[in-house]
Amino acid sequence: MSSIIQREIKYMDETQESKLRLNDARLVDLVREFAKIKTLYSCALREVTTKFEVLNEDLSTRYNRNPIEFITSRIKSPESIVNKLQRRGLELSRESAVENLSDIAGVRVICSFIEDIYQVAEMFTRQDDVRLLEVKDYIKHPKPNGYRSYHMIVEIPVFFADKKRNVKVEVQLRTIAMDFWASLEHQMYYKKNQEDSGEIASRLKRCAEIIAATDREMEEIGRLLYAARQKELEEKKEA
Repeated sequence: MSSIIQREIKYMDETQESKLRLNDARLVDLVREFAKIKTLYSCALREVTTKFEVLNEDLSTRYNRNPIEFITSRIKSPESIVNKLQRRGLELSRESAVENLSDIAGVRVICSFIEDIYQVAEMFTRQDDVRLLEVKDYIKHPKPNGYRSYHMIVEIPVFFADKKRNVKVEVQLRTIAMDFWASLEHQMYYKKNQEDSGEIASRLKRCAEIIAATDREMEEIGRLLYAARQKELEEKKEA
């Protein structure tokens, strides 16, 4: 048994909140299957990440500004994959996971301004080897708790030695402020039966609204600064 399999079995076995109800032999088989998935999705993440890095470099050359601050990525753990399949009543297999789950691989793109999100997303999905499957715009339509982000499910080709596989990847685009709120909200996740949960939810939503207002204000300041730089460049050309 390979070391990666052993590490994943240990992780799955020691997690108290695991919902797996499988015998040991079946568990080993599933972990082996999902270890193979990691290779597939790691390659897909590299493809997507590279596309955004190239876009960022090109836009930096064109406009002397990087619209993308940073990019992160992740792959769901084998346990998370199995649990999600179980919750949906789906077959527990590698093929079932690849076919039915669209968020096994995820890329998060953090942009400077809201308009950068839409510009980068449009340029990314315009590429002829990117197939857009689904969009959820939580910026224009925030979640009830105040969460804001722009989500896309895309499918991209990954080329191996003997075949091509089309792989689904979830892409989330946020501003720095949106990511700050989402990260802290996740860390401070509260239980619904907590006595002050209603107050906490209300305060978190209020913070989300303040951050959204800050995003809009910073974007307007950015436009003013850009206009001033353009005017300065024009004056230098005329001089």
